[in-house]
Amino acid sequence: MPGHRRQPSIELLEFIGVVRENGNEQPSFPPVHTPLSYDYVLVAKTIDDQEKETFKKQLEFIEELKRKNFKITKIIDDNVVFYGLQAPKEIFEKYRYLLKVSDACNWSCDQNVVPLSTRIRIVHFILNHTPIHTGEDLRDLMKKKVFEAKFCLHEKKIQRELRQSWARWTACFQGQPINAVRNYFGEKVALYYLWLGWYTYLLIPAAFIGVIVFLYGLAFFNSSPLIKEVCEADTVMCPLCDKRCKVWQLSDTCTYAKVSLLFDNNGTVLFAMFMAVWATLFLEFWKRHRASYVCEWKVSDWCEEEEELILEIVNDADCEPKEYKHSYLRSTVVLICVTLMILVIIGLTHALVVVRVMAAVLLVEGSWKFLSDHSNTGAMMLGAFLHYLIITIMTRINRIVAMKLCEIEKTRSFAATEKSFTVKMFTFQFFTYFSSLFYVAFFLGRINGHPGGYVRIAGKWRLEECHPSGCLTDLFIQMAIIMVLKQTISNVFEFTGPWFHRWLKRRRTQKLQRRCAHCYLKEDSETRHGAEMCDNCKLRDWLSNYRLNYVDSFSLFNEFLEMVIQFSFTTIFVAAFPLAPLLALINNIIEIRLDAIKMVTLERRLVPKKTNDIGVWTDVLEAIGVLAVIANGLVIGVSSDFIPRLVYRYHYGPCANGTATDMDCMVGYINNTLSIVRVDSQDIHNEFSPYQMMTHSGLNVSFCSYKDYRSNEDYSLTPQFWLILAVRFAFVLLFEHVVVICKFIAAWFVPSAPMQVKNDRLFDKLNRLKEELRSSDV
Repeated sequence: MPGHRRQPSIELLEFIGVVRENGNEQPSFPPVHTPLSYDYVLVAKTIDDQEKETFKKQLEFIEELKRKNFKITKIIDDNVVFYGLQAPKEIFEKYRYLLKVSDACNWSCDQNVVPLSTRIRIVHFILNHTPIHTGEDLRDLMKKKVFEAKFCLHEKKIQRELRQSWARWTACFQGQPINAVRNYFGEKVALYYLWLGWYTYLLIPAAFIGVIVFLYGLAFFNSSPLIKEVCEADTVMCPLCDKRCKVWQLSDTCTYAKVSLLFDNNGTVLFAMFMAVWATLFLEFWKRHRASYVCEWKVSDWCEEEEELILEIVNDADCEPKEYKHSYLRSTVVLICVTLMILVIIGLTHALVVVRVMAAVLLVEGSWKFLSDHSNTGAMMLGAFLHYLIITIMTRINRIVAMKLCEIEKTRSFAATEKSFTVKMFTFQFFTYFSSLFYVAFFLGRINGHPGGYVRIAGKWRLEECHPSGCLTDLFIQMAIIMVLKQTISNVFEFTGPWFHRWLKRRRTQKLQRRCAHCYLKEDSETRHGAEMCDNCKLRDWLSNYRLNYVDSFSLFNEFLEMVIQFSFTTIFVAAFPLAPLLALINNIIEIRLDAIKMVTLERRLVPKKTNDIGVWTDVLEAIGVLAVIANGLVIGVSSDFIPRLVYRYHYGPCANGTATDMDCMVGYINNTLSIVRVDSQDIHNEFSPYQMMTHSGLNVSFCSYKDYRSNEDYSLTPQFWLILAVRFAFVLLFEHVVVICKFIAAWFVPSAPMQVKNDRLFDKLNRLKEELRSSDV
């Protein structure tokens, strides 16, 4: 194959500003040199009593590492002891050879060298799989406080370069140096930032169209006949609760009706269809960009489980393989536990409904007139805040439960554990975030009954009702509060937490000594193999890394989970909240730099992981895309008033049956959606008290209106209700089939891998086979 050619997909990303890779040169590979300090550092508290069990285990573990020819340097600083670890060269040579002869990884990477990121990963695996005589490994010893911390070291020179080019707030609108991130943090972190950058870029057109839909509703803010009908109505509405609630004027909710029209208009239908196709195009183009980068990095065929097997042999040549096992009993137990956990989360949603119903009653009975007049809206907002509090608490509980279930499963490898944990944790979080939203979208105001037959909780509290203008505003309020709180509070704590923790550690420990000039020059120059810093500078380097915030194998998972939940908000109920993509875009611009600053300057260095995909997250995103089609179809067809308005326009309104009139076709719609109940009716004579049927001006009324399609005589459902219901279901089926077809066409039209990527891999494998044939002298 001729000289290196840049992938068009990468050039496109650089052109639009998602990445910044400094021209067309071949991407640099991770540095190969041995670090001036050590591969890994273990930290423990100094122990004066050498007969103590903790000290003996600590010493035994260090001796086990020495038997594997690790070079270990011990430095004591006050009450802390540091063990600097450096693995022998033969370990890396063994790894390189096994990589070359493996089935899945033999065509990946350059097998002639072992870069520093790979070196760290190998040492990390060996440390975690070196047991002492009791069978305890490093994880067990850290739980028992035999060791306080473990970490690989940041490299000062590259840290400075990443801060200047990427990890700073002033770089918010610049492309990301993905190759540099890959060289330092590994392919897994690099693919996360590449995915996040592409997601953020594609939010720009989604946010733009969402704003247009919002402005479309704003344009008819004052001229809409629906708003005029509400604001000028003299209709008396039935009390919203028992005992203390009085009848009220429909015109009192003029502002609420205007807000409803901003989010419940004809534009939201087209926008929901657009977002469903957008989600598909986002994923398909992401697959292309991912394929281009992993081809450039020579990891297209990489297999994490295969590498884990290689590392086991490197660590112990006599190791036994972990056999594939499946237990129907364990799977049944896990399935039952997952189902019970989901039921608990749904139960919390039911509890939230009860709290909202009770809050509405208490607000009405309160002395504050404003809250008394807007009790339902106040209860809805209170419910949203309580929902956010439940999310915060349940996130911690969900993580513990998901980890325990993974332990029950006894997965074979870390890759399998990570996949299993991801699916369970996302499932729990999804139900935690969206159970309440599904209730508001599809059940609120539809199961509350009617005068004479209200549905009550424990026979006492009436369920909530929707506004005559529709229920979509309630869903919008719920989503807006959760999204704004989640994004602002989470980002504030995500940055200030690690910053404050690092500052606190610095205050508690003595000030670091300055580096000597000799080591300073070494650090900024290309060093020869075996070069080291002096003990004072080693200690300074180790202490500065020790003071940083703790990271683990699931640190990147937290970032992914946060963004995928946001992706769910942006797509699933976007018909109710067209401004969701705009909020997500603003958040992501900040999130990219926030995560970068946190990883580079506030946290210990993540162990570089090699991979060629974002793993099971791709399947999760595709599932969200399908669910978004179903949910948006139901929101438009069932939750919004789009279908009732459509039926009224063409079947019951002034323009019905094609008759042309001088008035607007929607005049009289609000009155058409209301039914009337008379107080003197035998079925409801005990439903409302005389106090409730008195207006605020002191006038007694003998009838009131409520939102429903029921007969005024026997309160049975009218033919119009059944016609609207039939059209609703027909629309949902039509909408979902049309959008799913569009999604399939978009997925078919955009190949998951560019042709140049496939051809490059073809030529690369051909050349390697020819080289192997020549070297074998057959």
